Amino acid sequence: GYSHTAAVPAGTELVLIAGQYGSGPDGAVVSTDFTEQVKQTFRNIGTALAPHGLDLSHVVQLRTYVVHHDVSKLGPIAAAVQEGWGTNPPTQTLIGVASLATPDVLFEVEALAVRP
Repeated sequence: GYSHTAAVPAGTELVLIAGQYGSGPDGAVVSTDFTEQVKQTFRNIGTALAPHGLDLSHVVQLRTYVVHHDVSKLGPIAAAVQEGWGTNPPTQTLIGVASLATPDVLFEVEALAVRP
């Protein structure tokens, strides 16, 4: 569910997306379910990109943080990446962590996008 490399063409603008998590518009986590948080997180990345005139196809790198990571969490993450990027996913680094900003946040993603 990721590419090993990505090139950023000269003359493009980088757009950095701060850590997004599975929150609704009010900032509250939408579910205690890991899979639902993953899905909402990637929707939030799309929402963050929209004001810049960008969408998920402009993302070249993801940095993914998973609370108490284990192999069972790879499936939901891979499914969400495939849904968002199909056969052309961005680079991605997965980092297992003990906790994130609040105890109910199980998954967080930083993104780097490129505006042509």
